[in-house]
Amino acid sequence: MSRPTIKDLAREAGVSVATVNRVISGAESVRQSTREIVLNAAENIGFYGLGTIENSVLQGRETHRLAILLQQGHRVFYRGLGNALIHAASTYAGANISLELEYLDDLSPDHVANRITALGQASESLAVVTAEHPMVSDAITAVMENGVPVSALIGPLSARGNVGYVGHDNWKKGRMAGWAFHKCCRTPGKIGILLGNHRYRNQEINESGFRSYFREHNADFVLLEPLPTFESAAVAREMTEKLFQEHPDMCGLFVSGGGITGALAALRERKPNKDFVCVAYELFDATKAALIDGTITMTLSYPLQTFAREIIETMVKAKRMGPDAGAQRVNIDFDIHTSENV
Repeated sequence: MSRPTIKDLAREAGVSVATVNRVISGAESVRQSTREIVLNAAENIGFYGLGTIENSVLQGRETHRLAILLQQGHRVFYRGLGNALIHAASTYAGANISLELEYLDDLSPDHVANRITALGQASESLAVVTAEHPMVSDAITAVMENGVPVSALIGPLSARGNVGYVGHDNWKKGRMAGWAFHKCCRTPGKIGILLGNHRYRNQEINESGFRSYFREHNADFVLLEPLPTFESAAVAREMTEKLFQEHPDMCGLFVSGGGITGALAALRERKPNKDFVCVAYELFDATKAALIDGTITMTLSYPLQTFAREIIETMVKAKRMGPDAGAQRVNIDFDIHTSENV
């Protein structure tokens, strides 16, 4: 069977041969919508010059300069999210995405604020994961006053303007965790709570939802005061051991922040009874193994590919609509995993 010709492509696209030739040559006189039609037709028939047409289409698309500030790149969750964002940006339909992705190991407020300022000056739309702090809020305000929209990821952030948000409904997520303990604990008792840092608003809202569930449904559980892990596995292990030392009769542990691998190490060493319930966040190799061996009862996690696509789409929308359009807010459904569906 002979390979498709330019005439075949013109027929498939519903345009003239001359138009196809102009698309292939990259002529500026061709409308972008026509370029897209010819590209789709070339893909449909397997046209031999597909790469040339793709380049022509890419050159005609508008470009959005986006910057995203994530936390520690050595953490599995953020590295996975970063990879998903790179993929989402490269496959974004209808426009070219120039993405600057940065991981921060130094999470001090002044350093985060400085990076927000720098990235805000070099981009057209900015997204950031960070803890709430006045220095961070001031930096976000300054970026937004220069006409660059800012979106908070995972945890909401405040500033003097309207900051967008892409992430879970954290209050609902906390209530879901409460439901899991209520339904899985055979006998009500004490529940230990670990969170990363009180300045992460998502974790504060998670805890609020968690406690609200028990106030409404079962007052027989005792929710212990949360202990901070500062997003550190070593500290999480230490805090888990501390909880068991002070409350050996705990019936469960809610890990609402970073450091889950440290908590898992402490749980495996302690070996609580088979009825002990642990609910944690995010699904990766360590938490998947813990679900399978029963150390974790349930995880509530981000569907990373969906999350990344929504982030890119929201940032582009915020840029296109301009600073006077108001904040863009998108709630991402969370995935629920147990040993039976990993």
